Amino acid sequence: MSFNRRTVLGSAVAGAATLALPSIVRAQAGSAHVVVVGGGFGGATAARYLKARAPQVRVTLIEPAQTFYTCPFSNLYLAGLRTWDSIAHSYDGLRKAGVEVIHARADNVDTTGKRVFLSNGKLLHYDKLVLSPGIDMRWNALEGYDEAAAALAPHAWKAGTQTQLLKKQLDAMPDGGKFVMVIPANPFRCPPGPYERAAMVAHYFKQHKPKSKILLLDNKDAFSKQGLFLSGYKALYGDMIEWVKQSDDGQVVRVDAKNLEVETAFGTKHKADVLNVIPPQKAGFIADRAGVTDASGWVPIKAESFASQQVKDVYVLGDATQAAPMPKSGFAANTQGKVAAAAIAAELLGQPIATGAFANTCYSLIGTDYGISVAGVYRSEAGKLIEVPGSGGVSPANADAGFRKAEADYGAAWYKAISADIWDR
Repeated sequence: MSFNRRTVLGSAVAGAATLALPSIVRAQAGSAHVVVVGGGFGGATAARYLKARAPQVRVTLIEPAQTFYTCPFSNLYLAGLRTWDSIAHSYDGLRKAGVEVIHARADNVDTTGKRVFLSNGKLLHYDKLVLSPGIDMRWNALEGYDEAAAALAPHAWKAGTQTQLLKKQLDAMPDGGKFVMVIPANPFRCPPGPYERAAMVAHYFKQHKPKSKILLLDNKDAFSKQGLFLSGYKALYGDMIEWVKQSDDGQVVRVDAKNLEVETAFGTKHKADVLNVIPPQKAGFIADRAGVTDASGWVPIKAESFASQQVKDVYVLGDATQAAPMPKSGFAANTQGKVAAAAIAAELLGQPIATGAFANTCYSLIGTDYGISVAGVYRSEAGKLIEVPGSGGVSPANADAGFRKAEADYGAAWYKAISADIWDR
């Protein structure tokens, strides 16, 4: 490959090393309270690493789910390559690390009074607030696709009951049926995710329903790792998968979930046996309640710390943010959480805030022994995020079978390592 994983991870570690743990925690920091909303890749990371950097600071994590199921590797569950429990993570490790975990929903935020209102009736006061709310769907942004429609044509873009519903529908689909996926325009959570999902569904079909077809209707003309995905589809699944780009009539404008039918901008109608609609998205609702979103529905941040550009003492992480060129990915949220934790600790301790350094690697599985990836290293410069020149790249187009298998193995190792880094220790 044109880049070395040790270089990518080394750059991230080097950046983290510049934010070394404080040797003395000042007394006034001991009375500080940091509330973190959202226990996914960004929020749970921030909570753990802030507690490690400033042990005397009270850190409270608010997360309604008792168990967190990851979107990364949920496509492998659809393929039958992973069990549901294998993508589940508890919060016991964070509690052992000294983080207070409250299983409730954050319903509202008063940023003037620095208060968070919880669904269980509790009220929390904070000195610093970290929001990692993930995404919400823009219901009805795509005509006919509202929350009720998702019960018939699941999006499965939040790991949980929607993912399990899609799996049940795939299992019940007859051999020779058609799986239709509707893919949104950018930006959205996990840019390569729909295309990995198509491959994993194809893997399942090849094993159990070999006469079936997959139709991808896309609201854009290009996507992440496009050449690698399309060549992988052809190599492993022949003509089972058809991708229709936006300019070739791939843009879906109307959904009839009851009849499992969609209509494109050119008036073409497609009937599905299983319909997977991934709609346009926005930042999770609590970001809007906190007043940190802008007209785009996403959150503008300060690149060096991921502090909100709009509200003081609020930090926002992960998929909810405007962080281009960083993608909306679990790895990105994890590195953002570490930088934000360092910035918050430094501010509470009266220390200077170091320049943020970030890394991302995104592995995608096309077959059991066929993996591909994209990676990048990023830094803040003049208030903006930039990709470090020459720092990343994608898997080579002409890689041999051994390289593809190694990439698949790297992906599994990455998942195990990042899960341990955040939850499983």
